[in-house]
Amino acid sequence: MGSFISRRQVIVSLATVSAGALLVACSDTGAQAQTEKPAADTKAVEAPQAQGSVDVAKLMEPGPLPEEALGKADAPVTIVEYASMTCPHCAHFHETTLPELKTKYIDTGKVRLIMREFPFDPRAEAGFMLARCSDDNYFPMIDVLFKQQNSWAGVENARDALLQISKLAGFSQQKFEECLTNQKLLDDIRAVRTKGSSEFKVDSTPTFFINGKQYKGAMSIAEMSAIIDPLL
Repeated sequence: MGSFISRRQVIVSLATVSAGALLVACSDTGAQAQTEKPAADTKAVEAPQAQGSVDVAKLMEPGPLPEEALGKADAPVTIVEYASMTCPHCAHFHETTLPELKTKYIDTGKVRLIMREFPFDPRAEAGFMLARCSDDNYFPMIDVLFKQQNSWAGVENARDALLQISKLAGFSQQKFEECLTNQKLLDDIRAVRTKGSSEFKVDSTPTFFINGKQYKGAMSIAEMSAIIDPLL
C-alpha cells in the first residue's frame, strides 16, 4: 500500500483529462449516459420507463458513510442518487433539475433526496472527499464543484484549482491537505461505490432510485414530476 504522500499525488496531481474522458467518467463502460434533453411541456411528458427495481429496505440500510440528504425523513418519496463529481451529466442535473426539484418537492416535504458517492476517477474522489470534509456544507460544496466542474475536472493542475475552490469555501490549506490525505475517508467513499455497484447494479451516473425503482440519466424536472406525482 502506498504512503499518504503517494496517495495525495494520485488524487490531486493528475495528468490532463480531456473532455472525452469526462464523458467516460459517467460510465464504467464508456457509454454515454442519458443527458441533456430538449425542454418539454410538463403536460406532454410521460414518465420514463424504470430500468429495474431493488429492495427498498436493503437500499436504505446504513452504509460505509453517514447519509447526506435533503428533505424530511418521512417524505412519501425517497430519491437515492448515485453521482460522480467529474460527470458532466451529473453536473447538468444538479444545475438544471435539482433547483426545481428542491422548490417543488423537497422543500414542501414531499421528497427526500439522498446523494451517494460513485466516483469513476481520482478527481471525483477528491471532490467528494472535500465535500465530506466541509462540515455541514456537503450540498453547498457539491453545488460549487459541479458549477465549476470545467475549472478543475479537466485541467492540468487539478490540485491548485481544487485548493482555490476550497479556500473560498472556508478551508485552510492545512485542512485541505488533511482532507485529501485521509485514507479512511477515501476507503469509505470507495466502499459506497462498491456497494452501489455490487448490490444495486449501478454502472453509470447519474443513477436514481425513486422509491426503489431505477432510472438512469440526467432527467428533466418534467420527467421526474411524471414519476413522482403518482406516488404522492
